[in-house]
Amino acid sequence: MKIAVLVSGGVDSSVALMRLVREGYQVTAFYLKIWLEDELAYLGDCPWQEDLSYVTAVCKQAGVSLEVVPLQQAYWDEVVGYTLAQIKSGQTPNPDIMCNQRIKFGAFYAVIGDSYDRIATGHYAQTALHNGLVALKKSPDAVKDQTYFLSRLTQAQIRRALFPIGHMTKPEVRQLAHAYDLPNKDRKDSQGICFLGKIKFTDFVRHHMGTKKGLLIEYETGRKVGEHEGVWFYTVGQRSGIGLSGGPWYVVKKSMEDNTVFISRAYYSSDKTRTQVSVTDFNWISGTAPLPGAFSVKLRHGPDEVPGVLEYAPHGGLITLSHRDQGIAAGQFAAFYDRDLCLGSAVIIEQG
Repeated sequence: MKIAVLVSGGVDSSVALMRLVREGYQVTAFYLKIWLEDELAYLGDCPWQEDLSYVTAVCKQAGVSLEVVPLQQAYWDEVVGYTLAQIKSGQTPNPDIMCNQRIKFGAFYAVIGDSYDRIATGHYAQTALHNGLVALKKSPDAVKDQTYFLSRLTQAQIRRALFPIGHMTKPEVRQLAHAYDLPNKDRKDSQGICFLGKIKFTDFVRHHMGTKKGLLIEYETGRKVGEHEGVWFYTVGQRSGIGLSGGPWYVVKKSMEDNTVFISRAYYSSDKTRTQVSVTDFNWISGTAPLPGAFSVKLRHGPDEVPGVLEYAPHGGLITLSHRDQGIAAGQFAAFYDRDLCLGSAVIIEQG
């Protein structure tokens, strides 16, 4: 079996690579160059050179060939463009979900064609046969589990996917990295959005959207309590960065039309139910929509799941949650689970 391994310079993809090499597979490593050097030069040095130096060292140790695949244009079109369009429309984007769907398991598939049997990554996820199809299964590490980020994959994409560390916990991966004596065995995990790396998301937004003074309005009273530099810097449920005393304050609503952000100190009061979520644009990994009914729902990456009931509607669906959620943001994704299987996801339209 010929396997293409996507490596990033981090410990997870490096351990995935080494496991496959040790198990005797025919492996080629691929580094996807997506850094927008000209676009992001104003913000400081892009760290892709450092990433690639680690990738090169790991591949040399493993004795595998490395190919660098330039996908900057595809990334701009499919991920960065999507991110900016969502921000401009007042939505909260999730670039990492789009990166997996459209780049790692999309544009890269188109590059390699049928030359490789499987595409391996360092994601904390598993695959399993279920009713004759390949299903996406959660990692045993509930905190690191990344099935939420993979919930937009199709059956065709997941059939070729391979997750060599998906059955492991993060401490086990670190331990194996030390056993292999990898050059990046103690490298810290990357944080933030994939195409920005160490660059702050707010700086990226400021560059593209600029600043525009607007009002901070107390949701319950309608009184002005402060000012902000642009509604696009805020998302529903946000607490940090509001900069007012007498809080904590939370963002409960925003208006793109008049550049107004509504905030509240009574975010958890009983009148703010936040138990219903309208969704659209379903993606079911099996290719077939399940019957309406009870599922577990993730509204963001992390270990928390909320029991919910899904009802279909003409243009989407309605999820009724068993209890309130503090941050349901339009544009984000609701991922559906049946025990340890991720069934797919839908785009959140609004909360109720």
